[in-house]
Amino acid sequence: MEPPAGGGSLAVESLNRHRYLNSFPHENSTAFYGVNQFSYLFPEEFKALYLGSKPAWAPRYPAEGQRPVPNVSLPLRFDWRDKHVINNVRNQKMCGGCWAFSVVSAVESARAIQGKPLDYLSVQQVIDCSYNNYGCHGGSPLGALTWLNETQLRLVADSEYPFKAENGLCRYFPPSQSGVCVKDFSAYDFSDQEDEMARALLSFGPLVVIVDAVSWQDYLGGIIQHHCSSGEANHAVLITGFDKTGNTPYWMVRNSWGNSWGVEGYAHVKMGGNVCGIADSVAAVFV
Repeated sequence: MEPPAGGGSLAVESLNRHRYLNSFPHENSTAFYGVNQFSYLFPEEFKALYLGSKPAWAPRYPAEGQRPVPNVSLPLRFDWRDKHVINNVRNQKMCGGCWAFSVVSAVESARAIQGKPLDYLSVQQVIDCSYNNYGCHGGSPLGALTWLNETQLRLVADSEYPFKAENGLCRYFPPSQSGVCVKDFSAYDFSDQEDEMARALLSFGPLVVIVDAVSWQDYLGGIIQHHCSSGEANHAVLITGFDKTGNTPYWMVRNSWGNSWGVEGYAHVKMGGNVCGIADSVAAVFV
């Protein structure tokens, strides 16, 4: 893509940002930042285009109405990808539909964990039809899950209703159309309880979370430990696993910016300390 006019100042700003982000003392596992597919954007543009999730309040665990988390013992490493129940990373393109991608990915995996085929389901259907959200202009994963649960809408295959990276008119399908319904979901605030969150991941499947991803514009790899507070949740993603085998334990976080971003489409975020607000608003999905 062509850089915008005045690219000189953008390049300087971009390099200054990378220098600042990389200026923390380097432990082996600290994240590193640099030029990637978003470097041609000013931070305001990046935020407007790619960070389309609205913050959502979830009740502190344990609370009434939440599915209790079984007290399972935690392995040192766990990743749902190893069980072949996670689809390849998708690309939301210039559509602020991260909230829909995270929810649909969770539904795909919940279904596959039950032994059904791992299919790509329609993100576009959620973008077009979830009347309590704003399509490519942003939305709330918890809002989408509430809507799916209340309407019992069947999510159809991606091939039936493909992604077009813009808002469209909602297409309705006959009752005979096969698809996947969300039977239930549970929302949690796991801040200061990330071991409970890991147990939920192990017991229920991949978790939808909302994070502050402003500094993710420049992320190249390593474990994110600094530069992002839980100040403002703005991006919805899916946690598929964790790794506690090294010096810095981390969550494996599946993004929707294509597989050339980060670590093959994933971010690694330090476990403990609620980095990026990763434990504030967490949802498990049941199909």
